[in-house]
Amino acid sequence: MTAFASIADFEVALARPRNIDGEAQEAARARQMTLTKPAGSLGRLEDIAIFFAGWQSRARPRLDRARAAIFAGNHGVAVHGVSAFPSTVTAQMVANFEAGGAAINALSAAAGLELKIVALDLDRPTADFTAGPAMTPAECLDALNAGAAVVDERIDMIVLGEMGIANSTAAAALCARSFGGTAADWVGPGTGIDTEGVARKAEVVERAVAVHAHAGRSAFETLRRVGGRETAAIAGAAVRARQLGVPVLLDGFICCAAIAPLASDNPAIADHCIAGHCSAEPGHVLLLEKLGLDPLLSLGMRLGEGSGAAVAAGVVRASLAAHDRMATFAEAAVSASL
Repeated sequence: MTAFASIADFEVALARPRNIDGEAQEAARARQMTLTKPAGSLGRLEDIAIFFAGWQSRARPRLDRARAAIFAGNHGVAVHGVSAFPSTVTAQMVANFEAGGAAINALSAAAGLELKIVALDLDRPTADFTAGPAMTPAECLDALNAGAAVVDERIDMIVLGEMGIANSTAAAALCARSFGGTAADWVGPGTGIDTEGVARKAEVVERAVAVHAHAGRSAFETLRRVGGRETAAIAGAAVRARQLGVPVLLDGFICCAAIAPLASDNPAIADHCIAGHCSAEPGHVLLLEKLGLDPLLSLGMRLGEGSGAAVAAGVVRASLAAHDRMATFAEAAVSASL
């Protein structure tokens, strides 16, 4: 059974998200105060544990089963020379993922994440969104459901990532349409294009925003008009995770841009999300600010494919291990007056 049988189903899920379990969160906060350390001395690790307690509805959250889902899609806007690589690289990288040879394979294994690769009609790129909508309503709904399908209530966390030549152009367009600003605010080198390429990319984004300026501005319409199948899938996964109370760890600029239309409709929708890192893509800092997310890491990464979030998953594991395994003052017979 699909998560969103219709556009209306998706919009209801976005408008009425599940709330955090305040009692579990308070129980986790109380436990932190009893552990053998000065209050607040583990800094943000304490906050992460309390966050996970609230979304997992248990005072001692865990990561027995955590999943990384990487979505891949191709973009018609690539015809404008906005990437340093041809669209054939998307399928080649998916083959590399499936063979176990990419960064995300190594990093997800190191973080104890099960890895799921979802390739979305790579032989059928989205339409060029400078001339019309990237997807039909049916295509966008299918992509949303493809994303939702990777989330189930048995997992303790979902890590989201993407692969798709030209998708940083789509990401910039999603941000510009969701949060305003100029194309220059959102575009960057992506796969490594030069200054001339960045300027060309900005012009493409400006044209796309102008073409769709008078269209509906709902999250669904923005995703289908200037997004891609992989970004719509990330949005669908995020909304489904919220329905099921599964915490989300987001990757870089493109992954977070998939959330931008959702947050434009409902700013609270990202409350169950943690930004794994701040990427080297220039627009990511501004986007994180708009989403109200404080990244766990800043390592100068700009690879995509969920790599930064997979590294951040190790921080989450450390947080939950300390929260669960540390002795309390009473258990250790240590004075609580540290």
